[in-house]
Amino acid sequence: MKLLSVNVGKPRPNPWKGLSATGIDKRPVEGPVAVAAPGPQGTGAVGLAGDRVYDVKHHGGSDQAVYAYAREDLDGWQAELGRPLANGVFGENLTTAGLDVNGALIGERWRIGRDVVLEVSCPRIPCATFQGWLERDGWIGRFTEAALPGAYLRVIEPGDIRATDPVDIVHRPDHEATVALVFRAVTREPELLPRLPAVDALPEDIKELARRRTTA
Repeated sequence: MKLLSVNVGKPRPNPWKGLSATGIDKRPVEGPVAVAAPGPQGTGAVGLAGDRVYDVKHHGGSDQAVYAYAREDLDGWQAELGRPLANGVFGENLTTAGLDVNGALIGERWRIGRDVVLEVSCPRIPCATFQGWLERDGWIGRFTEAALPGAYLRVIEPGDIRATDPVDIVHRPDHEATVALVFRAVTREPELLPRLPAVDALPEDIKELARRRTTA
């Protein structure tokens, strides 16, 4: 398991949400990239040096510090869409190889390289920017149907990372809530929500949604 690339965003106009810019256009960078916890949502800060988000209401902050997507899943989408998909094109900071990103458990921890430890926090939810960026009508629905969302991660231990760094799973919690299961629960299968309240590493908004469903 390793990083194929570390991807940092270049600001682009965002006509799909009526915002001044988007950071979804992420490109592989050479050399080490510093990773650190960005603090609360609302500032645009994310975990990778040189990167940021512009829809500060919905993106960024500690629970969405780093976004990872598996090259194997990109290859599947590449075949379906009939066009090349470069590392970073889904807006992911980390393009991985040999790692089951969607099968990762919420709260699972990855050591990347020598110093950095990241914790799986939640799935990515597709939005209008993602659909517009890919220029694919109906993309939000198709991406949701496939339930291959990729994972947001928190920064537990900061440091530097780079392409080719190994990824080791150093902790797996004792529950069954994978990234894919949480995604299905909060999108098309709300009957799964009662399985989530005990998952401590979930962001508070998802835990509250699960609690409301459980007590309803």
